[in-house]
Amino acid sequence: MKRFLALVALAAGVSPAAMANEPDSVYLFSYGTTKNSSKNGLHFAWSRDKQSWHPVGNEYAYVKSDYGPWGSDKRMMTPFVLQDAKGVWHAVWGLNEREHLFAHAASADLVDWGRQNYPAVTAGANVLRPVAVYDQKAGAYVVTYADAAGKYFQVTTKDFKNYTAATEVPPARYQDGSLTVALPGGAATGQVHRVPWSVVDKLVKTYEQNQYRNTLYAESAAQDAQRFAGLKPVEAKISLEPQRAKSISDLLVGVFFEDINYAADGGLYAELVQNRGFEYQPGDKKFRDQGWNATHAWSLKGDNTQLIIDSAAPLHPNNPHYAVLHTTAPGAALVNGGFDGIPVKKGERYDFSLFAKQLEGKGGKIRVSLVSKEGNLLAGTTVTATAGAWKAVKAVLTPTADAADARLELQPLAAGRLAVDMVSLFPQKTFKGRKNGLRADLAQAVADLHPRFVRFPGGCVAHGDGLENIYRWKHTVGPLEARQPQRNIWNYHQSMGLGYFEYFQFCEDMGAEPLPVVAAGVPCQNSATGPHGGGQQGGIPMDQMDEYVQDILDLVEWANGPATSKWGRMRAEAGHPKPFNLKYIGVGNEDLISDVFEERFAMIYKALKEKHPEITVIGTVGPFYEGTDYEEGWELASKLQVPMVDEHYYVPPAWMIHNQEYYDRYDRSKPKVYLGEYATRGNTFYNALAEALYLASVERNADVVTMTSYAPLLAREGHTQWNPDLIYFNGTEVKPTVNYEVQKLYGQNAGTEYLPAAVALSNNTEAVSKRIAVSVVRDAKSKDVVVKLVNLLPQPVNASVDLKGIVPVGSAAVKTVLAGAPSDRNVRPVTSSIAVPENLVTELQPYSFTVIRIKGKQEEKPGKQK
Repeated sequence: MKRFLALVALAAGVSPAAMANEPDSVYLFSYGTTKNSSKNGLHFAWSRDKQSWHPVGNEYAYVKSDYGPWGSDKRMMTPFVLQDAKGVWHAVWGLNEREHLFAHAASADLVDWGRQNYPAVTAGANVLRPVAVYDQKAGAYVVTYADAAGKYFQVTTKDFKNYTAATEVPPARYQDGSLTVALPGGAATGQVHRVPWSVVDKLVKTYEQNQYRNTLYAESAAQDAQRFAGLKPVEAKISLEPQRAKSISDLLVGVFFEDINYAADGGLYAELVQNRGFEYQPGDKKFRDQGWNATHAWSLKGDNTQLIIDSAAPLHPNNPHYAVLHTTAPGAALVNGGFDGIPVKKGERYDFSLFAKQLEGKGGKIRVSLVSKEGNLLAGTTVTATAGAWKAVKAVLTPTADAADARLELQPLAAGRLAVDMVSLFPQKTFKGRKNGLRADLAQAVADLHPRFVRFPGGCVAHGDGLENIYRWKHTVGPLEARQPQRNIWNYHQSMGLGYFEYFQFCEDMGAEPLPVVAAGVPCQNSATGPHGGGQQGGIPMDQMDEYVQDILDLVEWANGPATSKWGRMRAEAGHPKPFNLKYIGVGNEDLISDVFEERFAMIYKALKEKHPEITVIGTVGPFYEGTDYEEGWELASKLQVPMVDEHYYVPPAWMIHNQEYYDRYDRSKPKVYLGEYATRGNTFYNALAEALYLASVERNADVVTMTSYAPLLAREGHTQWNPDLIYFNGTEVKPTVNYEVQKLYGQNAGTEYLPAAVALSNNTEAVSKRIAVSVVRDAKSKDVVVKLVNLLPQPVNASVDLKGIVPVGSAAVKTVLAGAPSDRNVRPVTSSIAVPENLVTELQPYSFTVIRIKGKQEEKPGKQK
């Protein structure tokens, strides 16, 4: 650590000797930036004389507001900082110009800040410029704020958790005490405090360490020619230490599915008709696309027919809208364009279905056609709608030619009024042939990863955009027409055709454990909607939490209960009488760890622990590898003895190069880790190699890291909200990334036992050693030994692995190599068969990942005695 701080000091141009000449105390100025600043947050400057001010870190933010939607809406307006009698610092600030809320957070040292809470008040038009003072007589803090009408209000609190009702006060009671000072970047307004120099020194060192880390994490392959100039091929002698072997998780590599980037409808879910239920609404897109409505993806071809969207007598209350075709003369057709066209293949069979009823007229016949973009008929049939109640109509269409962008046409053959709903075109050739199943090629690409588990349905989708948008599993099971669709947080429509039954079925078909994630009684902290406008403030009211907890307990019964139970019967009626054997449930996702969250999470966790001790509950520790939510989440999980927590981080490749010891330091007595979302920011081979390098360290720590899953999994080209992703696709093609190839090699070559190794390098400089990784595992079932070797250097590494006593001499092995230039995006594995001597010598190509799977000792089966 001393060496690190010395490096920091030297990097900042400060000699260790100069650091000793420090004042006893200085003035510290705390302030916020303007609402439009990209550096919005709490900042500091210091001065000896209140005249010359020195900003700490050029507006480096020591804490930022986490309220409201992503990006610029997370604002810290006019932060006000004070210190209490115990030395604890408190900050209160405004959030925006609309809501009846302010924010509070506390810190012991101005560097590490505790959880943020957003107290709600009812008085005034809004909350502006809150200030706080301690009333010694009352033994409480008084928070005073202004509103847009120029009025002033006060609340009091003893603990910044419980507040009195707001009351209006005269303007004289608003005691700001802030000062405006001249900083090098311009004037700023804030509070001035007299503090020991050690307080400022820690702020400065924090900033310098952050800058130093940023420099490390900005390293890239573009610098390698200079960084490794003169580097010669490296010799690596690898000695296995089987006597120190340890058991590791057999669930290490899985997948995380979230309905983002059109991953479900238009993606993994095989339905080819878009907006089949006429339920799209402008609100799905937050009113940014007025063409996004009940007729989106539908059009009329021809004249004499009018399309009307009605809801007078729906097929089901959960799907209130349907289409009415008012035809005065035959000839026109209702056309659906699918998701960027409807892809069909010659000779394959497609199940067509809809619900229909003839409202007027006696004809009832409908011509159903698949037509190419050029207007050629690919397949057609005629079906009949009857008067009276809604009736399901079905047919099979078999195209006579391939088409990537066909259209589905419904043509009434007689005048009248025809109502249609839930119009569907489904390939019979789905993954494992399942009805209402999954797109075969895309699902197979996922299955080829050999995932040991699947986390679903999200992500941010799970806890949703506001209370009304929380994902409810009960809305996704049962007949398709009875499922309740809704907008997802990524601003498009979820039909819920891919629901909990389909998720669980997919897991079973791949031999993977199901890992559903439910909201922790709060919506996403990035919500834009809620009773107070946004953020996590809209936690489910506590008087409704019993019902919500019961929904989660019902999920366990639905998945695991006997077919005679209430919810187990629903599963059985859907076609799965046997239990799904659910073992894991995630509660929460990247949540703001606030008092609102803690109260609800604890309630859910305790109920599951009491009613279903066989279920492993996985908690959440925020969206980053450090920071307030990470620290508060870990503290809460440790206090409640939650068995596992879900960590997330998206990082530059160099972060993974410089953090290979990240899990080595973890306390093995604390909760296990599920690394539920991670990726480096890019889909180049350099990104993939950095991930391979890091996964080697994760395998080394697979006694504490129980599960991992790269994220996001799927992305439809032209419809992405997030990059990078693991698998891209369009209507006809699946395009795995090079990151996918790394995940597949780890998934297909997992183990249950880790064999430590000592690695001796001919060049053991830090830059070189950090770019070579070794991981050796053994699979208890097959007895195979897998050697994984990563070379992130521009020079080859000549590796020798001592396998004496580990595998029989001459054992057969399969060697798989990924190698290429760092900027490559299309590197694919090259596989060969080799025989393995006691001392395996192999050259690791520059920028390569090598996996050698060695056939292990097989136990001889006892023969029959003669």
